[in-house]
Amino acid sequence: MKRIGILISLAFILLGGLASAGYAWASSSEGFYEIDGELFDDWAVCRTRSFGEDGFYQVTATDFRPIIAFESLGENADIAYSLGKQFAEEYPDIVQRAEAVFYFVRDRVGYASDIDLFGYDEFAQNADELATIVGQNALGYGDCEDSAVLLAVMCKGAGLRSAIAVGEEHTAALIYLPDYDQATAFFELSGETGWIWAEATGRDNPLGWVPNEFLNVMVAAYEVTEETLARTEEATEPEATVAQTEGGVGGGGDSNFSMVFPFLGVVFFLWFISSLFRRRRRAR
Repeated sequence: MKRIGILISLAFILLGGLASAGYAWASSSEGFYEIDGELFDDWAVCRTRSFGEDGFYQVTATDFRPIIAFESLGENADIAYSLGKQFAEEYPDIVQRAEAVFYFVRDRVGYASDIDLFGYDEFAQNADELATIVGQNALGYGDCEDSAVLLAVMCKGAGLRSAIAVGEEHTAALIYLPDYDQATAFFELSGETGWIWAEATGRDNPLGWVPNEFLNVMVAAYEVTEETLARTEEATEPEATVAQTEGGVGGGGDSNFSMVFPFLGVVFFLWFISSLFRRRRRAR
């Protein structure tokens, strides 16, 4: 009876651990809906397209506006903004604070393509979605716009001025830090110089380093402010769930399939332990 009690206790411990691990394996975002093959969120922002009035960057032939950042600022401020505030409390020195925020995003967000993560050629995460995954797993994944948006929002929470820059097939963040003597170059935005490049996509990039292709060229930039972005009415279209999983694509089926392996591991472990008890009993 004592051995049976031990087995039952082990089962509850393992299954409890499995249940909690499920949240670390996949983080979902609710409220998505699909129209003509494109995914939209609660703010009616298209997550699978950067261009157009409803695109997540509102890219046009002459301009852009990264509205997806406003989903995590102002009245919508949440996890990512709060993370930035923590850095402001911990680092009174503005240079040290900027470096700490930058290296946090650089080291905690690994690069992965949208097709591998979500099964879409393009899919933008907002700052709170990515920050949630990083908080759960100590590591998240995304491409250049995901890192740039998270970094820009966290900088705002940390009391730093930030912007998002768009070059040819790439996007990064800018931080206003005119006295930063380790910057490769300074950028001018709206007639104001002192903006440094924050390339969080890459494990070894220092703050202020600029890729060669963006030196001495014009890039589009938009300073991130706490603009208001209101949620829309409840979607009438069929809802869709999107999740970033540790293994890659985040559909409901793939997420559930990934959980089969730890479950089978629990079953095998319990069978193995019980077989050991049976063998000991026979040996006696």
